[in-house]
Amino acid sequence: MSGGGLSVGVETAPTPRKRRIRPGAYWLAALGAIAVIALVRVLTGATDLTSRGTVQAALTAAVPIALAALGGLWSERAGVVNIGLEGMMVLGTWGAGFAAYQWGPWAGVFFGLVLGTLAGLLHALATVTFGVDHIISGVAINLLAPGLALFLSKLYFTNAPGGGQKQSPPLTDAPHVTIPLLSPGLRSVEDRHWWLVSDVAGLLGGLVTSVSLLTIIAALLVIGSVFVLWRTPFGLRLRSCGEAPVAAESLGVNVYLYKYAAVIASGAFAGLGGAFLAISSSQFRDGQTGGRGFIGLAAMIFGNWRPGGLAAGAGLFGYTDAMQLRGSDAVHALLLLLGIALLVLAVVQFLSGHRVIAAVAAVLGIGFAWWFFATDALPPELVGAAPYVVTLLVLALAAQRLRMPKADGQIYRRGEGG
Repeated sequence: MSGGGLSVGVETAPTPRKRRIRPGAYWLAALGAIAVIALVRVLTGATDLTSRGTVQAALTAAVPIALAALGGLWSERAGVVNIGLEGMMVLGTWGAGFAAYQWGPWAGVFFGLVLGTLAGLLHALATVTFGVDHIISGVAINLLAPGLALFLSKLYFTNAPGGGQKQSPPLTDAPHVTIPLLSPGLRSVEDRHWWLVSDVAGLLGGLVTSVSLLTIIAALLVIGSVFVLWRTPFGLRLRSCGEAPVAAESLGVNVYLYKYAAVIASGAFAGLGGAFLAISSSQFRDGQTGGRGFIGLAAMIFGNWRPGGLAAGAGLFGYTDAMQLRGSDAVHALLLLLGIALLVLAVVQFLSGHRVIAAVAAVLGIGFAWWFFATDALPPELVGAAPYVVTLLVLALAAQRLRMPKADGQIYRRGEGG
């Protein structure tokens, strides 16, 4: 019923549309971040902040994180929480150590991927078929995998030349590629230490100099995940299983099949990340993952369950990890950089209406800046912890409108929708 231009029971107010950030804004923000890092480099004299060596080390540290996060993305987009990524990575490291020692790095990559896939299959069997709580299944894998890897290590590596009860013999790294003309040209510009120009040259130089083929494969997997999950019917059906599995079932989607595919792929990605970690380190070692599966899970959440965001989170960890590998002077300069970043973050959060988070970020930013100016160096214990502290601080304070899949973590049973 309506009259006088009014409608009863009909909502006439338009639904506010969320403003989408244009791609150019991301490039502008990236350039601004590089400019700030370049300024800190000039003020502190820490040339490693933007050197090609730092970029190369950052890529090596970031790739396992990104692959673990990618595994979490695939699983949770289908509605299955996978906190067993750490255990799956552990199996990937041992698998790579076992096969790469005998047959070369590519065999190690394959075998690490296979063991991660088997762990993903176990997680899918427990959660999808038997309806085990997702968290319990993931914790069980995290408890089982290190013990199994240590047992197998003692069994196969103890008497091997260069091996031991907790480590494999030395492994051969995967091939690296360098772009011949571009790499030396960027090196000459980097060595001039011009503000911003040399910094950009150093960052680009790290991307075209001695890059592992495994790193290139990982980048292609991230890009491929964007295409498969958001540009194909398969990806649409898989994501529908994480949003509304009952509705997907009513439209003829085999929800069990897609959940299995997603969780198995999740294990494969995590296993591949573990294999990369072992092969790039030229050895399998007990405890080698160091919690990177959990950091990958945090990076995935920070990235709002999207490939580009998780890659940024992984890159943040990789960069700070590269800093602590470069020495205490680089980490000391990182204090000032972190202080500036937190102050900028405080302004952004304040303008977004997150007053409490903005206040916390501002206090921490001032504190880190004061710490930099009040000291000349950092204790070695803090240098080793820097990647974890910086990453968790930024991930925790960079609050955003997170939106996890609606059916994420829920137990699904065929026909439950009536």
